[in-house]
Formats: sequence, C-alpha cells, structure tokens
Amino acid sequence: MHTTGLRLREFKSAVLRSAVPYHLENMLVVGVASSALFDLSDSDAVFREQGEIEYRKFQEQHISDSLAPGVAFPLIKRLLSLNDLSTDDTPLVEVIVLSRNDPETGLRVMRSIADHNLPITRAIFMQGRSPYEYIGALNISLFLSQNEKDVRVALEMGFAAGQVLGSPAADLNGTDLRVAFDFDGVLADDSSERVMQSEGLPAFHAHEAEHLDDPLPEGRLSDFLRGINRIQDVEEGRAIEDPNYNRRVHVAIVTARNAPAHERVVRTLRSWGVHVNDAFFLGGIEKAKVLRVLQPHVFFDDQLGHLQSAADEIPSVHVPFGIVNDSSNS
Repeated sequence: MHTTGLRLREFKSAVLRSAVPYHLENMLVVGVASSALFDLSDSDAVFREQGEIEYRKFQEQHISDSLAPGVAFPLIKRLLSLNDLSTDDTPLVEVIVLSRNDPETGLRVMRSIADHNLPITRAIFMQGRSPYEYIGALNISLFLSQNEKDVRVALEMGFAAGQVLGSPAADLNGTDLRVAFDFDGVLADDSSERVMQSEGLPAFHAHEAEHLDDPLPEGRLSDFLRGINRIQDVEEGRAIEDPNYNRRVHVAIVTARNAPAHERVVRTLRSWGVHVNDAFFLGGIEKAKVLRVLQPHVFFDDQLGHLQSAADEIPSVHVPFGIVNDSSNS
C-alpha cells in the first residue's frame, strides 16, 4: 500500500512537471535545419537521384549510423555548452531543429543528435515543407539552413536567417565561442549600402559623415547579437567574482568600412545597447586574410564574394538580405 502511494505521488509530480509551460522569452533561441547541423550529402544524393521511396529506405537502413557534423555543428555545440553558466535551472540557450523531413525520416537526425551528446530535445518535422513560419512563435533569433530558398523567404518575412556554407570548424571540441559579423546588411539594415551601390565610395563616406549621429536601423541579426551579449553579461558577472575567470564568448565585427565611415558603426551599436569585443575596419582588404587569423566558429556576411574565399576554412553563413542580394539589380 505504501509503495502504491509513493508511485502515485511520483506520477502526479511527473504530470505536474510536464504541465509547466516552457518559456523561451528570455533565452537565446536558435533554429537549425538538419541540413545545417549535419552532413546530409549522401542521403540528399539518394533523394535527388532515386526519389523519396528509396530515400526513406536509405534512412531506415542507416538509422543507427550517426550523421557527420555539418557546418553549423561547432556553433550549435558551443552555444549549448554555455548553458553551464546558468545560475538556476533555466537554460541560456535553446536549440530547436526545424526540418523538411517527416517524423519518420527525421528519426535518424534525432538519433544522431543523441549520439553526439547534443542536448537538443525539441524539433519540428514537416514533410517536404519548410517550418520557417514557426520562427516567430518559437522566439527564434536565428534560423540556419543549407536551403537558400527557405532562408530568403524567412528573411522576407522579417526573420533572421542564413545559409550555411563551407565546412565545419576543425576544432569540434572546446567550450569557447568566437562569432564574427559583417555590419551592413547583417547587423544593420542596408540603407547605407544602397548609397554605396548607387553613388559610389566618395558619396558613401560623405553620407556617413553627414549622418554620424543618426543610428542605423537594426538589421536581421541584431537580436541574435543581443542574445549573445546577454550571455556575455553573465560571464562579466563571473569575471567580477573571480578575476581569473576566462571569458568563453568573443564577438567581432569584420567590415569593409574604414575611416571615416567607422565611427557610425560604433555609435550605432552603442545606441542599440549592444557591444562587440573587436572591430576590423578593413576598407577593401580581403576579409579572408583576417578571418584565417581570427578563426571564428562562424562568420556572417551578406555578400557571397566575401565568404567564398574563406569558406573552405571558416564556417560561413550567407545572409542574402538587401540590395546586394536583389536579383532585379543584377
């Protein structure tokens, strides 16, 4: 009788725990497609060359074979590792899989997540359709995918999204995280870039000097930076308590801007209430040369030309936003 009563209490406790809403509002939430998290080249080839039926058979036959890490894997792994900084049971980072697979073929993805010891438990599987429409409902501040069309549609809907390129970072292990951003068209909107494209460099510099005190409107990835800053604030608290604490998160801007257009960047970030650790104002110097030294775990840029020369070594994300990605202007 006593045992039965104990089990009943345990059951009721489990039910109560499952009924408690899981709030995402104060977390850094990242949505990642299975194509960004893992290398799906083999299964994708089966789908393209042999069709859906053979693809399903292939996934079932290989369900116990763990998928190899994809471009976004090191970023996701390191973001999730930052949850050990939380001072309570609330995670700082939540990652949700957003997949075009159906639940059945998605089983291999979820098993691979478990095999790689990634603490990802939430997923949306939608057969043949992109789940980008759920980005807002899930408070996602960044959606990563290998599918360019899905990324473009998400951006057009006002969400932050990027297409992964290149290879995963070589160092899959470790807990430090280095993130690098371009500025115009990524963190900020493309209003200044439009001046550059339509009127040229001298007019761009004159425009930036004239509008020095006018903060630029926020771009698609500004909220993602804000979420990273919240984690850095937690680390700052740790460093105050322990002067020997080694900060794990490092953020840099790598931009083609140079003086005198650099000052508007600094003033804009300050007005938004965000910050970065380093800034590289390169003024036409090839970004790849700096990125190979900086070795970020991910670099975001709106111009493919800035990514292609480094994507073989630096995990890169193309943000196809703004005038430089407008096909009508090509």
